[in-house]
Amino acid sequence: MEFIDTHTHNTDEAFRGEEDEVIARALGAGVTHLIQPDIDSSERDGMFALCERYPGVLLPMLGLYPCSVVKGWEKEIEALYPYRDRGIVAIGEIGLDYHDDDFDPEAQKAALKVQFELAAEWDLPVNIHLRDASEDFLSVLKECSYLGLRGSLHAFGGSREFFERVCRYGDFSVGIGGVVTFRNSRIGRDIADIPLNRIVLETDSPYLSPVPFRGRRNESSNIPVIAGFIARQKGVSLEEVAAATTENAKRLFKI
Repeated sequence: MEFIDTHTHNTDEAFRGEEDEVIARALGAGVTHLIQPDIDSSERDGMFALCERYPGVLLPMLGLYPCSVVKGWEKEIEALYPYRDRGIVAIGEIGLDYHDDDFDPEAQKAALKVQFELAAEWDLPVNIHLRDASEDFLSVLKECSYLGLRGSLHAFGGSREFFERVCRYGDFSVGIGGVVTFRNSRIGRDIADIPLNRIVLETDSPYLSPVPFRGRRNESSNIPVIAGFIARQKGVSLEEVAAATTENAKRLFKI
């Protein structure tokens, strides 16, 4: 079986000095591609350097993370352009995050809109980070619906109804990770009703480890655990989930 981890931070300090071992375990588990989200200019070169060590295995995104949208964020957007031809497969992770007290909603919405326009111009999917900002996100997405956006909702933990609202304004999939296995999680219940052709797998490692590894460092090698939970909830085989989600990811990210 082949799997794809559509969102994993292999340059996170939690993996420092162990990157090769972690990637080897992922490959051993059948995870053939590990897609790396971009955060901002402070981490970008390290992420691209690791991707270049594993060509065709580690695939980079390019974007400005919403929590990195601070005063002068426009310069961070300008800093994206030199990386356009470095094998990027998506604009991400981008979005809105209103969780902390010091966020600037207007700046985040403006940065998101600019990056939506960039994704359309470069014909790339978007990878969306969304936290405590659902209605504002839908508002921006509706405003940008003329762009014909496609992408994935990273670490999706919402409802089937919210996902259906998102799909009114673009061609989207849900990125399903360890949260789906958490006790009493909404997505754990609703995943049975989300079509398999709209699901891609992810870990967000080193974060959000699935049960029974919750509380430990997450790794891409845990992708089969997530796939197995989805298979049980849907009443289908692990092989079917692996085949469908891998095909979905290859189509979305043009792998």
